[in-house]
Amino acid sequence: MRPKQVFSRRGELAILLVILALFMLVPALVGLGIWRESAYQQLGEPVAQPIPFSHKHHVGDDGIDCRYCHTAVETGRHAGLPSTQICLTCHSQLYTQAAVLEPLRESARTGTPIAWRRVHDLPDFVYFDHSVHLAKGVGCVECHGRVDQMPLTWRAQPLQMQWCVACHRDPAPHLRPREQVFDMSAPRLDGEDATTLARMMQLEDRRRMTDCSTCHR
Repeated sequence: MRPKQVFSRRGELAILLVILALFMLVPALVGLGIWRESAYQQLGEPVAQPIPFSHKHHVGDDGIDCRYCHTAVETGRHAGLPSTQICLTCHSQLYTQAAVLEPLRESARTGTPIAWRRVHDLPDFVYFDHSVHLAKGVGCVECHGRVDQMPLTWRAQPLQMQWCVACHRDPAPHLRPREQVFDMSAPRLDGEDATTLARMMQLEDRRRMTDCSTCHR
C-alpha cells in the first residue's frame, strides 16, 4: 500500500523554493555583515600598495591637483587611477633609479598596468557617481578626509548607508563653492551661507535624495 502523500506537488515545490531562497540569502547576509565589519576595521589603517604612494608629498608638498592623476573625477562615476604614463611624466626624469619605483618601470616595460588596491570600495549594489557629487559642491575631503596629509592612504569615513543618508538628508553643511571642492583646506560654510548654497545647487528635495532608487539602481 502506497503511503499517503502529505504535501501536494505545488506544496512540495513551494517548500523547495523556500529552502533554495534560504541557501541564497544566508551567504548574502554573511557577506554584507563582513563588509559592514570591515568598513569599520579599515578606518585609519593604511592600505598596502605596489608603490607606497604619498599623497602628503605629491598633494600637500608639491601641490599636484587631484584631477591630474584622477582624470575622470569630474566627468564620470569613477575618479580613475593614475596610469603608468601619468606617473612617468615626472618620474621619467625624477628618481629614475629609485628601488621603490621598480613596479613603475616594470609596468612601462611590459605594458601591464600597476595593480593599485582600492581604498574606498563600495558594494556592487550601491550606485555612486563622483561627477555628480562634485558638480553639487561636495568636496573631496568630505568622503576621503585630509588626503593631502596622508603619507599612505587610508579610509577616513565608514561610507556606510547611514553615513551617506545623513548627508543626503542635510547636505548643506557638507557643501563648498565649486571652485573649492578640490581644496582640502577650504572651510565648510555654515548657517545661511550653507543653506543658500544648497538652494543654488538644487538640493532641497529631500525626498528625491533619500529615495532608495537614487543609490540602489
